[in-house]
Amino acid sequence: SSHEHKLNFKKSKEVCLSYIQDAMLQKQWKRAAEFLTFYVESLEKDFSTQYMGPSETIWRIGTEILCHHSYSSMKEFNSFTEQMKTLGVKRYLKVCLEHAFHLLCNGLIDEAYQNLSLAESWRFGEQTAIQDKEMKLIQAYRGLLDYYSWSKQKTILLEHGQDGFEDLSVEQEMHSYFRKAAVNLKEIIKIPGVWDLFVKCYVDLLEFYGDHNEARQVLNEYAYNSKFPANPNAHVYLYQFLKRHGESKKSLVSALKILHDIVPSHELMIDFNTMLQKSKKRKKRRLGLEVIFAALDYAGWKENVKAWSCLARQVKQIVISEKPLDWIKQEWNSRKDWWPAFHFSRYLAKRNWQENESLSYEKALVAGILLGKDCKYFKYVSHQGCKAQVKRFRILKKFVNKHNPVYLRISG
Repeated sequence: SSHEHKLNFKKSKEVCLSYIQDAMLQKQWKRAAEFLTFYVESLEKDFSTQYMGPSETIWRIGTEILCHHSYSSMKEFNSFTEQMKTLGVKRYLKVCLEHAFHLLCNGLIDEAYQNLSLAESWRFGEQTAIQDKEMKLIQAYRGLLDYYSWSKQKTILLEHGQDGFEDLSVEQEMHSYFRKAAVNLKEIIKIPGVWDLFVKCYVDLLEFYGDHNEARQVLNEYAYNSKFPANPNAHVYLYQFLKRHGESKKSLVSALKILHDIVPSHELMIDFNTMLQKSKKRKKRRLGLEVIFAALDYAGWKENVKAWSCLARQVKQIVISEKPLDWIKQEWNSRKDWWPAFHFSRYLAKRNWQENESLSYEKALVAGILLGKDCKYFKYVSHQGCKAQVKRFRILKKFVNKHNPVYLRISG
């Protein structure tokens, strides 16, 4: 009966898909391809009137298999993709975009550009409006390839100077690529989203032609528009732009303050701390201490010599002045239960001494102030340094012993 046929077909389809999934998980691409062939053939023989919607499944699975199959070729991949484009109008632009990505990954830039250009000219009734976002992505990636061509022409021009007819033609071609790239890149970054690569390329174009105001506006919009998702890179790009153009320290600090709030472990926190430490305002120097403590809460910073040097320098200044000891106390109170094991164990002291003497010196100074002269890390490193007759370790030992009362005040 028709009902029985539908049940059998549904069951066999599910079993076949499970076999394909199992083969793919085990990276048995040949076996997966065979089962996919059976799956497609069974669909062709299905006489039920119910729509099963298999085209996206075939596209996704088939693409994955062809990308990994040992006997797969670019010709076969192109042929398969072209067939997938005709299977589902609703997915036409998505398939085109993925096809372009595959071509780019294989170094076929001209073919990818041609593929995107054909997709951009595609029209299919109401589907054109429905797939507006996909079309904008198609245009944006074509703009990215125009930027790539512009960049190549720019390199040629800069290498050969601006003399002669040949250079004039190169410059004209470069301007042509610039116009095409700028139009498409500008459009995509108006849509709320994460468009890091597109923004960087567009700003590069604007900066090269001296349109710094437009570049600044683009970066400010990308970083501060509440419609866009929180994105650390947006603030990094803005900071780098401001730094390149010699903007005020106030602007740089403002950009990095937001980055610190989003990603306190970002590598630019060294720059941020350095700027804050140089400030004449107590409030900013206090923030600088908070920034470097927060960065060192993360495992990726455990052996960062610059970070420990920044903390050691500021802690030393505070201890000598004996004025804002509460700053250290406030930061240390929330860390004193876990930092000793995380940073200042005897095992780490031994390893740091063997691998990086400068790191062990900076950490020993901090450990001695925060945990006192009896701290395992400080005792081991200072002993090894004095034993090796390194002068700065003798000075370090005297400094910590002299200021040991600071530890008692910090520990409460």
